[in-house]
Amino acid sequence: MAYTIETENLTKRFGELNAVDHVSFKVEDGEIFGLLGPNGAGKTTAIKMLCTLLLPSEGSAKVGGYDVVKDADQVRKMIGVVTEKLIMYDLLTPIENLKMFGKLYGVPSSELNKKIEELLRLVELWDWRKSLVGNFSSGMRQRLNVIRALVHNPKILFLDEPTVGLDPTTARKIRDLIKQLNKEGITILLTTHYMEEADKLSNRIGIIDQGKIIALDTPAALKASVGENATLEDVFIKLTGEKMRDTPKNTSFLRPRRRFGFGGHP
Repeated sequence: MAYTIETENLTKRFGELNAVDHVSFKVEDGEIFGLLGPNGAGKTTAIKMLCTLLLPSEGSAKVGGYDVVKDADQVRKMIGVVTEKLIMYDLLTPIENLKMFGKLYGVPSSELNKKIEELLRLVELWDWRKSLVGNFSSGMRQRLNVIRALVHNPKILFLDEPTVGLDPTTARKIRDLIKQLNKEGITILLTTHYMEEADKLSNRIGIIDQGKIIALDTPAALKASVGENATLEDVFIKLTGEKMRDTPKNTSFLRPRRRFGFGGHP
């Protein structure tokens, strides 16, 4: 069995907090692997290490056969990354945005123009190619955000909540695009809070909680482990509990503040 992503005791500490705690898993070539977990469970931190954006505190990881620390440049050439935050320039057109990212990746001009047209037609944005991205709807911007990560023909795609905040029609378009890209041979690691989406798309699912992988199997096997007619949401809640995990990313505002009267005087 060939693996596109391999982690061995992958760990990231922030002070005394183990955000990712000795995580080990493998993603097979051509697989869609769902990485699920509550807020603050360690999903995004794990992805940042796999994408060479964070150095591990301990353990190791390989992406496309390359070590994420020793061979970071090689890893970056092989991956595309789509985050919840849109990476796009509003005062540029779709073509101008894609050209800029293509040149950053070193895609030859002779190939880039053809690739841009191919990608824009793929997500039905070719007719809008000369419009400013700042005028696009959220769905149009997200479709452009996805193909931005494809301009250099990556073999591995990291999708961090790609359909968050989208209407049902646009979300379905994005899911169909994910399936199509996977059929074309791209290995995909997906995070999402939409359990039905994870169930439909993923070949296998790993559930992470408090920095640790607590379950890893096919969606069908995970549901069967809970009971007849169980949903993936049932599995998720049983394994992670019903307590909400919302934790502010910056807790400095929780510190006691001095009271001020009129005019800003204490």
